[in-house]
Amino acid sequence: MKSVYLDNAATTQVRKEVINKMQEALANSYGNPSSTHSFGRTAKTAIESARKTIAKQMNAFPSEIIFTSGGTEADNMVLRCAVRDLGVQTIITTRIEHHAVLHTAEELHEKNLVNLCFVDLNSDGNPDMKHLEQLLTNDDSKKLVSIMHINNEVGNKVDIHAIAVLAKKHGALVHSDTVQSIGHYEWDVKKTPVDFLAAAAHKFHGPKGIGFAFIRKNSGMGCMISGGSQERGFRAGTESFHNIVGLEEAFVSAYENLEAEQNYVTDLKRHFIQKMENEIPGARFNGLSADLENSTYTLVNVCLPVQPDKAMMLLFHLDIKGIACSKGSACQSGSDQGSHVLSQILSEDEQKKPSLRFSFSKYNTKEDIDYTIGVLKDFMV
Repeated sequence: MKSVYLDNAATTQVRKEVINKMQEALANSYGNPSSTHSFGRTAKTAIESARKTIAKQMNAFPSEIIFTSGGTEADNMVLRCAVRDLGVQTIITTRIEHHAVLHTAEELHEKNLVNLCFVDLNSDGNPDMKHLEQLLTNDDSKKLVSIMHINNEVGNKVDIHAIAVLAKKHGALVHSDTVQSIGHYEWDVKKTPVDFLAAAAHKFHGPKGIGFAFIRKNSGMGCMISGGSQERGFRAGTESFHNIVGLEEAFVSAYENLEAEQNYVTDLKRHFIQKMENEIPGARFNGLSADLENSTYTLVNVCLPVQPDKAMMLLFHLDIKGIACSKGSACQSGSDQGSHVLSQILSEDEQKKPSLRFSFSKYNTKEDIDYTIGVLKDFMV
């Protein structure tokens, strides 16, 4: 049976060179990075080299890169510590953020630790900048704006630079979940005045369980996990050395091959859109996912003209045909609830139809796409 993996927004295939680097690290560099002997120093040197590599690419200081277990931890670290340590009284976000941000902000609000405000969205799902400015000027409370750069479900690419500039104009701190962005787009934290970012290696062909937070120098933020001085005191615990070197290798490969892979994957997405429009009448793309300029090149989210009684079998049908994709985000795959993102931008009738996210990588081909749309077309009959 043919096997087609089109769920790269959930996680990506690990590059061979990353696997090789991690195997070498596990076999030969097993010292504790906090130990002062040569074994420990070897591991510590490699970790600091990875930190410098990432910082240089993003035009950051090495001390501003804090390794975490992934994007969810990085988001939690920033929001919780900003309220605890930086005097943030109001979080401004949107209703279509990843739940790592949304649930954390809601919990802080429910515990009466912070006010929570949601920016209005336009019909495509992007933040209303006028409403954002109103929220920024509503009162004199210390504010944190947390808006993702690229939406993980519909792929909308938000003008995070304009958001950061506006927030800074009114004295707010700025955080962005860039899990779907870093490794796929250039980032310069000197040009875009964000205070905090989150990234995860497994979104750009690295290992799971490792990511990083960018925390602007001299932010005043304290530790998330106590018990040691690792990660500049932000995150205690023995570093996951093999994962960090794997992250570095994936990060370097992503940016060394960025233009070529962007062009290749964009062509796949263009082919998918054209094929879908030609082969499946009545299909519509959600958000801005069919807009090659204003959405990420890595994914599309499509609403299919399938009746509700048949829709429940769609993902199962694709799975038995060897096709992997997502209904909503992978983080929601075990839930019977619909997508919180699509509920904000689709009508009630549209929400009754199945919407699927197909996401692409360098390992996909046009033949994968032709096969997938052929299977979808047969299911419609």
